[in-house]
Amino acid sequence: MHLQESGEMYLETVYILTQKSDSVRSIDICEYMGYSKPSVSRAIGLLKNGGYITVDGKGYITLTEEGRAIALKMFERHTMLTNFLVGLGVDEKTASEDACKIEHHISEESFNAIKNHTLKFGNQ
Repeated sequence: MHLQESGEMYLETVYILTQKSDSVRSIDICEYMGYSKPSVSRAIGLLKNGGYITVDGKGYITLTEEGRAIALKMFERHTMLTNFLVGLGVDEKTASEDACKIEHHISEESFNAIKNHTLKFGNQ
């Protein structure tokens, strides 16, 4: 199953929320993303069916190995791109919003070039 941009965003959100709390439920995702319960429920169902997350009997969501790999990739891209743009003088809010748009579409080659440049020149 090919994951759409929205699926990547959900996985990244689950990852971010698990860094703040041991347990993540759909309502936490609703609150974090500002989405309705039906929208989140549908997305959770698709991610579960795709093998990216598991949901236990109490509704707690856990990333699978594959889901975690995608979430970490998106999180790294978002963080690195935000920091890169801030280093160029973009305000943090705008940089984060733009990074969110870029992270899903940038090629591996271009991202790695930005990452290597940022690491080389200490603009992390």
